[in-house]
Amino acid sequence: MIEDIRKYQHSPLPRYSLSVLVPSWNNLDYLKLCLGSIRKNSGNAIQMIVIVNEGKDGTADWLESQGDIDYIHASENIGICYGLNIARSLIKSDYLVYVNDDMYLLPGWDVELLNEIRRIGHKSFMLSSTMIEPADTGNSCVLVKNYGDDLESFREQDLLKEFQELEKSDWNGSTWPPNVVHVDSWDLVGGMSTEFSPGMYSDPDLSMKLVQAGVRYFKGLGKARVYHFGSKSTKRVKRNKGRKMFLLKWGITANTFMRKYLRIGEPFRDDLAIPGLEEMTDLVSKFKRMRNSW
Repeated sequence: MIEDIRKYQHSPLPRYSLSVLVPSWNNLDYLKLCLGSIRKNSGNAIQMIVIVNEGKDGTADWLESQGDIDYIHASENIGICYGLNIARSLIKSDYLVYVNDDMYLLPGWDVELLNEIRRIGHKSFMLSSTMIEPADTGNSCVLVKNYGDDLESFREQDLLKEFQELEKSDWNGSTWPPNVVHVDSWDLVGGMSTEFSPGMYSDPDLSMKLVQAGVRYFKGLGKARVYHFGSKSTKRVKRNKGRKMFLLKWGITANTFMRKYLRIGEPFRDDLAIPGLEEMTDLVSKFKRMRNSW
């Protein structure tokens, strides 16, 4: 695998406020819109790093023509976990932001994140932006309003005029992208767990690893917003058995972890006090002993 991956660093500045990592799998038109929104709607110096999986649609050639975007090019689809991990070496900031290529980042997204980071004053956190999605899937962390579910129906100007009028408070339980962590926290827990490749359930696994490392600040910012078209790449990929893998690894389900421990979607309270960690550790130990006896 490693011999089929190439790195290209074209970002002109020595340091950036944030480093945005965007995995992309033959999804050039959405990627162009995503990166264009970063260029147009950011208030700070943002490093853009793209993980190109295959790139049979001309993605790598287009990125090379841009001259200011760093990228990884893998000749095969290495997925999110391997992709984000190998892109770590290109980062030129203190903060790693993971964004999907089917997202449009709205004005102020980076300003809100950086203001919150400065307010926190330490490295032990995970923050998420709030997604606006065209359809209601029952996710309490998102805003629902339809500005188009594909590029052809996308109403960009209406979105830009109206997105600030949508009401959303800060919420508990940051885990899904777009999310940001300090690179020291990322390195401490080893980034993404590659056993979850190509990536399903790697997000709550990363949050769990951060919890185990002492992180207690998991916050979704109501004012840092992106528009999400909705899984334009993941619908095409062969999925791993992430739900079962999370259970076998941690001894509890991902759903229990997110709802009981991260309290995902509830109104945010400073420094989330995650209850029962000792109990959770005991459950993990009991489950592992039971599994080893099979």
